[in-house]
Amino acid sequence: MTTSPGAGRTAARDDIERAHLVDPTDHTWSIARASVSPDLGDLARRFWIPVWDVPEGRDSVQRVLQYPVCLIVVSDGYTRFYGVVSGLSHTMLTGRGWAVGVMLQPAAGHLLTREPVRRMTDRFVDLRTVPALDGSALTRGVRSHMRPDPTSADAQAQAREVVEDALRPLLPVDDEGLLVNAIVEDVETSPELLRVDDLCARFDISERTLQRLLHKRIGLGPKWLIRRRRLQEAADRLRDSDAELAGIAVDLGYADQAHFTRDFRRATGLTPGEFAARFR
Repeated sequence: MTTSPGAGRTAARDDIERAHLVDPTDHTWSIARASVSPDLGDLARRFWIPVWDVPEGRDSVQRVLQYPVCLIVVSDGYTRFYGVVSGLSHTMLTGRGWAVGVMLQPAAGHLLTREPVRRMTDRFVDLRTVPALDGSALTRGVRSHMRPDPTSADAQAQAREVVEDALRPLLPVDDEGLLVNAIVEDVETSPELLRVDDLCARFDISERTLQRLLHKRIGLGPKWLIRRRRLQEAADRLRDSDAELAGIAVDLGYADQAHFTRDFRRATGLTPGEFAARFR
């Protein structure tokens, strides 16, 4: 397990942090992160467990360029299943609180909802309404372990075990699900991949078939998938003190710096320069 403070880090980052547009001056929260058990690797990616203590009269806005996956989040006050957020995800933290979240694999959303995941894009529902999961039992179990002391490593481990036990009946993942997992992983780990037709060629699949598959399993299309990966990589690289906007734009396949700036600002609400300045 790893724990990240609310302050920004300019070194030793990994892919887990690329999506989180952290404010390096915000010290009101911490996040414990943990991998899922190996047998659940086709179904879920990792856990994150934030704990926060925001002073009265203040708030802490968490901004995330979400990965192309659905989420399960249980807190003391709500229990939710989230579809993929096409834009920038905002979560407002106030007072004291905690949450146990699990980032699923691309295959999992359809297995849980039993319908095309495009119907969940930019939406969330009460976890207890998700057809393929006993959301009530999962929620009770997580809260019973977390409420006494959400900072306890043992409590967090027991809460994760509750979530994993609830997910295991969905195994094994179907062949279509394994295919969409592989496609998304390839996009996320191949910075040189900038075109949809190149992605189609890698998997010997037509663009129309790819569109249908991604809309069914993650709710958005291949162009969005590639663009989101580029923006996450840009956000990661902009945290480095020696980052050069023009070089980042070229490396990520943008026609020019102006195009990169417009795309980044549209997605995050900040220009690349404004975002980078937060880490100087």
